[in-house]
Amino acid sequence: MSQRAVVTAGTGGIGLETAKELAARGLDVTVVGRSAERGARAVERIAEVATGAPPRFMAADLASLDEVRALAARLAADGPLKVLVNNVGAMFAERERTVDGIEASFAVNHLSPYLLTELLLDRLGAAAPSRIVNVSSGAVKVAKRTFDNVEPPGGYYGFHWYGRAKLANLAYTVDLAERLRGTGITVFAADPGGAATDMTDGTMTSPKIVSPGLRLLWPLVRRAFERSTAGPASVAARPSVFAATDASLDGRTGLLIGPRALPVPVPRSATAPGVVDDVLRHSRRLAPLAGGAVVPSR
Repeated sequence: MSQRAVVTAGTGGIGLETAKELAARGLDVTVVGRSAERGARAVERIAEVATGAPPRFMAADLASLDEVRALAARLAADGPLKVLVNNVGAMFAERERTVDGIEASFAVNHLSPYLLTELLLDRLGAAAPSRIVNVSSGAVKVAKRTFDNVEPPGGYYGFHWYGRAKLANLAYTVDLAERLRGTGITVFAADPGGAATDMTDGTMTSPKIVSPGLRLLWPLVRRAFERSTAGPASVAARPSVFAATDASLDGRTGLLIGPRALPVPVPRSATAPGVVDDVLRHSRRLAPLAGGAVVPSR
């Protein structure tokens, strides 16, 4: 039986490096992205190192929940799935909404991987032992920890809202690991620690992404961002690859793999009952597994 792996946002940056390493280890890799042109280039690069079946590309805009559902149906039709790496991530300098009317950072960084994962659980179960890897971020440390509403109170600051969305996904990851304990599906979060990618080379150069207090210190903050995102994507991919493949994790679940590709403590904010309950409530309402129209919170 083939060992299938899926990497979302896998046509460049950390996702592409993750896909290349998984393919080099013999997994049959499918990468997901928006651009067919980027997808074709990614497939060529992955094929150069692949030791299993030829890599494939599937097009999907992961900001659209309908496209996520359609993607899940196509992936499910291919049969059992050994590894799912939810690598997708995006930061926005200005407040944006998706086609579903949902704040874009929460939709892309949390709802998209949440929905895709839930829709593929039966395919992952069919390939058990199998693994889910949700790519996290150190930005969770500066996130607002209130989830009474989808959007936090106060002004829009892209870096903080990105961190909050990643915190929501980390809370979901830890809860999912417990829900699936004993099923043969293990669940991990991976913090890449930052790298020079399209996201960090663009959005993270704008002072608009941080709160007014930090804007007063922008030269220092920007230098800190530059230092933390100067490394190569191949290094930043190591935590995801470790979480997806390393034998030392067999039988373990619910771990956060840090930038050095070793388990690190999960932030307490991701396990707080109130946070977990609110995140799951918003997720189930905004991204119902059966589809249908949803009126998003404003």
